[in-house]
Amino acid sequence: MAEKKNYYEILGVKKDASDEEIKAAYKKLVKMYHPDLHPNDPLAAEKFKEINEANEVLSDKQKRAAYDYEQEHPGMGGPGGMGGFGGFGGFGDIFDSIFQGFGGGASVQRDTTGEDIRYTMNISFMDAAKGCHKEFTYMRNEPCRDCRGTGAKNGTAFKTCAKCGGKGQVRFTQETMFGRTVRVGACPDCGGRGKIVTDKCPACKGKGYLRRETTVSFDIPAGADNDSYLVKRGMGHASTLGGEPGDLAIVFRVEPHKLFQRKNMDLYVDLPIPFFTAALGGKVNIPTLDDTMEYEIPEGTQTGTVFTIRGKGIRSRNGTGNLYVRAMVEVPSKLTREQRQAFANAAAGQELRQYEKSKKYSDTVNALYGKDGYKK
Repeated sequence: MAEKKNYYEILGVKKDASDEEIKAAYKKLVKMYHPDLHPNDPLAAEKFKEINEANEVLSDKQKRAAYDYEQEHPGMGGPGGMGGFGGFGGFGDIFDSIFQGFGGGASVQRDTTGEDIRYTMNISFMDAAKGCHKEFTYMRNEPCRDCRGTGAKNGTAFKTCAKCGGKGQVRFTQETMFGRTVRVGACPDCGGRGKIVTDKCPACKGKGYLRRETTVSFDIPAGADNDSYLVKRGMGHASTLGGEPGDLAIVFRVEPHKLFQRKNMDLYVDLPIPFFTAALGGKVNIPTLDDTMEYEIPEGTQTGTVFTIRGKGIRSRNGTGNLYVRAMVEVPSKLTREQRQAFANAAAGQELRQYEKSKKYSDTVNALYGKDGYKK
């Protein structure tokens, strides 16, 4: 039998963690491992799946109690001996007694935080490499300033819900053939808000928020790359339950550059080099992120030769990369008469030097002059 996963370890919380701590840990991990931020990463996808599985159990009082029971009594199949989290046989209202151990109620901490917003921003290669300041305007549900997000006139015209006592959730108990089942859900009287508005805010009509354009400005650090992101706390949608607004996650998409290619903090560039410079050696101008620099090409440089220029890659808080320059020797397609003759003379001279180094040449000289150098 496979060992059951430890949901507390997956979320990084203690076994006695409060509902609020579990919720906070879950939201933090979801933002770290969301598939949109890790495309084509199977490990991140599996981690994201585990995080959701752990939260589904630990954020539900009934499932958490059954999970804890099963952890403490391995092999008993959970309360009722029927396996999993759904067995009740013979225990009747066992969950009532379990909930009594949590203070006599089945209330669950509500997630009152507003929804997060994800915004994808295209930025130029240079802005990503060198860093820049940006701002943009977007639509969001902004907390109503007149009622401070409560939906009540002047932020005070409301009363605590009598049905749920301000908790926003109530227990629903049902008798079945398997015993008593308990479900916790939103209070039907207040819709989960925990309060009932007696006089609605005239500005937002009691919603607690207004749909408005919001402008946000921020600095993109040098070295930003595809799928890197910034989070602006509290700049997401307003809560419909009077809680804190959600967050704004800005995900970057970096546009390609016409010269440079990038791998982490290193840059790569193909540099055309004139044939005569490659053959005889000489100075060339190499493009960098800031400007151009003069570089000495050695004699006899071949196409595909890579030169490393250290410290000329992308500079970021995590270090500085290198610039890798690949030589692309340009062979002229048309030659003047003088150039053609120069190439012919160079080729003839090369052939003569190669012949002088050959064994055939050495044997011919020995046959004519002998080893002592005198003609026979």
